[in-house]
Parts: sequence; C-alpha cells; structure tokens
Amino acid sequence: MADNERRRLSDLEARDAAARYEAVDAGRLNRWLLDLLPNTRACILDVGSGSGRDAAWLAALGHDVVAIEPEPALRRESERHHPDRTYRLLADSLPSLAATIRTGLSFDFILLNAVWMFVAPNQRERAFRKLVTLLKPGGAIALTLRGPVDVGRGMHPVSVDEIEKLARRHGAYVDRTAKGPDFLGRRQITWEQMLVRVPDDGTGALPLIRRIVLNDDKSSTYKLALIRTISRVAHSAPGYARESGDFVDVPLGIVALFWLRLYLPLLRQDIPQSPTNTVGFHRLGFAKEPLANLGDLSPIDLRAGGGIGPDDRRAMHGALRDACRTIDIMPATHLTYPDGRRIFPVARQTPSLPHNLTLTPEYLRAFGTLSVPEHLWRAMQRYAVWIEPALVEEWLALTLKYAERQERKLHEPAVRAAMQWREPKRDVEDVRRRAVALLDDRRKLRCVWTGKPLRANDLDIDHCFPWSAWPCGDLWNLVPAKRQVNQRQKRDLLPDDRTLRGAEELIIDWWDAAYCSKPNTLERFSLEAKARLPAIESADDLEDVFAAVAFQRLRLSHDQQIPEWDGTLAGSRGI
Repeated sequence: MADNERRRLSDLEARDAAARYEAVDAGRLNRWLLDLLPNTRACILDVGSGSGRDAAWLAALGHDVVAIEPEPALRRESERHHPDRTYRLLADSLPSLAATIRTGLSFDFILLNAVWMFVAPNQRERAFRKLVTLLKPGGAIALTLRGPVDVGRGMHPVSVDEIEKLARRHGAYVDRTAKGPDFLGRRQITWEQMLVRVPDDGTGALPLIRRIVLNDDKSSTYKLALIRTISRVAHSAPGYARESGDFVDVPLGIVALFWLRLYLPLLRQDIPQSPTNTVGFHRLGFAKEPLANLGDLSPIDLRAGGGIGPDDRRAMHGALRDACRTIDIMPATHLTYPDGRRIFPVARQTPSLPHNLTLTPEYLRAFGTLSVPEHLWRAMQRYAVWIEPALVEEWLALTLKYAERQERKLHEPAVRAAMQWREPKRDVEDVRRRAVALLDDRRKLRCVWTGKPLRANDLDIDHCFPWSAWPCGDLWNLVPAKRQVNQRQKRDLLPDDRTLRGAEELIIDWWDAAYCSKPNTLERFSLEAKARLPAIESADDLEDVFAAVAFQRLRLSHDQQIPEWDGTLAGSRGI
C-alpha cells in the first residue's frame, strides 16, 4: 500500500486476493465503525481499498467515497466486483498521497483497513502527517492493526503505542481502541481497532494565518496581500501547484499575476498602501514604469491562460518581474516562524521576454517558485471563503489608517469595492454560437442532463457548477441544456454525483465537438482545465478532465455546501 518499491501483483494474485476480501461481509467486519461514522452524508477516504469492498459499503450508507489503491490489478478487480460502484477510484498510495492531495478534497473520515503494516517505519511520520492534513476539523481516522505481521509479504510491525505517539505529535488524540477477531478464521491473527480524532484542523495552519492577519507588524499591506494572493491561487488555480515534500510549489509568476490583479485597482485610484505613499504608482517597490504602462488592461485581463497583445507584452513582462522581486525581498522575507525561518521560501528566476506572450503555466513557472507549507495550502483551499473576508477587512482597516495619517479622506464603500476580486462577467454567447453552429451543420446536439435532442429555440448554455456559488466561465464548465431544465429545475443548484455520472458521455461528446476540433479553442480549454481543476496533469484526455470535474464537484458539495440537484427527475418527467 506504500510508495516504496513493491512487486506488482499479477492478475491471478489480485483475483485471489479480491476473492478473499469479498468473502468477508463488509457490514460485519466494520460493525465497530457504525457509531463512529458521521451521521449525515460525509466525504470519506478509503486508503488501500483493495477489491472495493469497504468503499462500496460506505457508499451504500449514503456517503461520498474516494477509494485509493496503488495496485493496478486490484483496481481492475474493484471495477469487476463493483461495476455499478458509486465511489471514486483513484491510483494513489502512502506516504505521499500525491494524487489525493491534488484533488483538493478534504475528508470527514479516513479508513485504513489492514493497511498501516505495509507502510515502512521510516515513512510513517510523513504518512500520518499527510492523513491529518487531509482531514476536516473534527474528522477521524480509523485504522485496524494486524498482529502478528507477515514480514514475508512486505509487512512491518505495528502497535497501538506508535499510533498514540503519532496522534499526540500531530494535534490529534486516540478516541477509541478495541480488539477485533480475524474474519477469515485465522486463530493466530488478531486485530487492534483504533479511532484517531482531530479536534481542530490539527495542523496549526489556522492559528498561523490568524497571527499574520491580526497580529503581525505591518509597515505596508504587503503581508496581507501575499496571504490573500496565495489563498486566491489555492482557490482559483490549484492546478498550477506541485507537491514537493512538505511544501506545495507554486509558480512565482502566477503569485505575481494575482498580486497585480489585487493591487491594480487600488493603485489606479490612489488608495494608499503604506503610511507614506500618497500617489498610487510611487513608493511601492513593484509599482514602476512597466505597471504604469499596462494601459487599459483590467484586472480581469490578467488571468491565467490569457493572451497579452503585442503593445502590452513588454510592460506585462516587466510588471511581473518587478512584482516577483518585491514579493521575494519584502513579504516573503519578513513572514517568518519564531525561529526566523521563512514561511514561504522563494526561488526567483529572471526569464527572457517571449515574442508572443501568453500567461501559460510554463511561462509563469519561468519566474521561479514560491513554496507554501502543505498544511497551510490545504487550509487555504478548504477555508478560502472564510479567510478572504478577514483579510479584506484587515486590509481595509490598514488602508483607512494610512489615509488618516496622510490627512486624506477616503470613501470607505469605494475602497471596499476596489478591494473586491474581479471575475469575468457571466457571458455564454461565444459558447452558444458554437452550439448553434453545430446545429446548423446538422450535427446532433443533446441536453447533457436529459439526453433529449436540442433545437436552437430551446437551447440554453448552462454552468455545470452554478455561477452564483462558484463564478467560473471556463469552457469545460459550460454545457448545452434544455432551457426548461436549466431555468426551472437546475437553476443555481449543483448536479449531484449520480446526475453528473449519468451525463459523462454527453459532456465529453460536447467538449470534443465544440472545443477540440479548433486548435485555438482547444488550447484555451486545456489551459483553463489545468488551471482551475486540481487533479489533472494533462487536459489531452477528456476522460481525465471529466474525472477532475467530478472531484471538483465533490469539493464544492462538501467544502461550500452548495445545494444539489437530482437531475434524474428531469429525465423521468420527459422534459
């Protein structure tokens, strides 16, 4: 179950192992968990899921389940034994859990049934830290520990004492321990059942953010701006990040890009950002000639994946370079732990100016990287909707204080408006034209939610994930639907898991027909998917993109509690 080098199971070995697992009734085996599982629909991670037995049981109880299994042959057995599975199956393993982390999901409950003994002792500290990082506050980890272990099968000794020590070191505690029988009838084998619970987020991330926001000395708004910028990247462009040990490496260029998006409206309105600066484009380290020369570019133009015209490319490149330098030598240098270590280490580079400037991941990485502690990155993904308002309020208070020192009168509502993050306007006309063109070309176009044929007079372009809850006009999020379904039923609701699964083939067919046949549109589709969706390395495989969409749906459902829509009702009513 671990990342270390292990011989892969053959298909025959996997089939035999899956048969043994499936021979044990999941309800009987996991009876000890029944009063420990969340009472309402929860997001659950099954680590080392094997044949899918426990994942299927948890899903049947009404939970949203992600099952991870490193063995390809066992994943095939999971699909064979549970062809109608409602759990998500993912290739991943301890201790890194890299693929799971890339989904951006947080979990109420994590299950490790007969898994921990496969994690080498020198990897367990890291593995436990990763598990705690994936938990929501108040979440729990359930483990079963075998005794004695079979060293010949790659197992390592395990103990209750070790888990208790790991829990204490990671801000968690052991809530319950019990002994369980071996359900395969092996008299010499016994099992320890343990539940570890995290009372807070268990990582120290929230107190650290709170200290920076409320208590850190601030001679300018830079510290608040960097925290808000990183939070925005974690929320809006998580696909750009790469795991690196205990850190998440973010392209320094995208940090600078989002930094400029925050500051540009403030500087253009001469809103002070330090006690002494009185004019927007003066006395701030990054506000030099290139930024002033960005002309009519709006903050919305400064978006990941966007193209910069030839008249603005030199100014854009220079503004990013200046922002990267300021971020490195100012807030990233002065945001430190008590021992003086940087919270956000920076490795800065100076790329050359490209002939054609598009804000691609490759270009933005060429400026270097900013490393975010993994637990802090996870907290920012999970709590962005609560962190950002606190940052804005503190930033507003600082700005008003600076203005008072300068004997300037600011109109608070105008300052607050300038501080709001700007999203592109809700606009589906271009995508609608693509849909109508397909109809004009006598191509069949179907409502992704009902499968019914569409005509131009009953066509709506629907935001798969509702704009009102999560403003996103990316191509992958815009799908054709019957007007009556979209406006009377789905409206501002999130499609539930079953509805999204049922629409998979139609959504992929739509992406292929509408976007993938034109190189320019395909490039935009790919850039947007890789930036916004957290679980894909490449957007070339549309099935991988859809899997990432499904994980994002799960994140929105559990982290933002967006109300859901059962789209099967639309089909049953013949709409």
